[in-house]
Amino acid sequence: MIEFLRLAGQYLPELFLAALKYTLPLTAISFSIGVVIATMVAMIRIMKQPQTIMLKWGCNFLQWFAAFYVWVFRSTPMIVQLFIVFYGLPNAKIDFFSNAWISAITVFSLNTGAYASESIRAAILSVDHGQKEAALSMGLNNRQAYWHIILPQAARIAVPPLSNSLISLVKDTSLASVITIVETFYLSQQIAAQNYRILSMYLLVAFIYATITTILTMGQQFLELYASRYLN
Repeated sequence: MIEFLRLAGQYLPELFLAALKYTLPLTAISFSIGVVIATMVAMIRIMKQPQTIMLKWGCNFLQWFAAFYVWVFRSTPMIVQLFIVFYGLPNAKIDFFSNAWISAITVFSLNTGAYASESIRAAILSVDHGQKEAALSMGLNNRQAYWHIILPQAARIAVPPLSNSLISLVKDTSLASVITIVETFYLSQQIAAQNYRILSMYLLVAFIYATITTILTMGQQFLELYASRYLN
């Protein structure tokens, strides 16, 4: 126990610094992009069919593509996606993805977008249709009805599942180690290879992830209360 506490005092600051420099920025950037993608995909999948034939074909294609995108990223492991983007695409002469950070952000963002789009789509559909009809009857157009009436209510409903996606993404960033990003878990592996305290180092990195997810869970609870402040 004394030895473990000594290791904690020696390596925890270094591991926390790695979390601040790599894990959290990677999570924040990927999640922000992922939520934007998810919102766009959700809106595409629920939009109504236009009357014009050409527009209808275009709408059908967009909805098919959005559904295909969600299917691809939900049906394949993230580690496989990372290997395809970082190792496979540069081998196919797409050198843009030879940068580990670009590859990681691309995969994490697209993966988050695929899962979060279903949460956002369900949240939008759960808002009573009468809300939109009331907004249109008051003179708002379709875009204004969604922006001012539907999406704010859907955002409140989507807070818990999106928060779960964020927490999952924090832990999933440990997979970035397989494409050479020296994030928290990768650093713990390097230290363990030097001091041979494998169990202790993995317990320390588990403690760091648990600390981050606990803080995010507390933030989720606060956000849920804030978003529901007008319901009571």
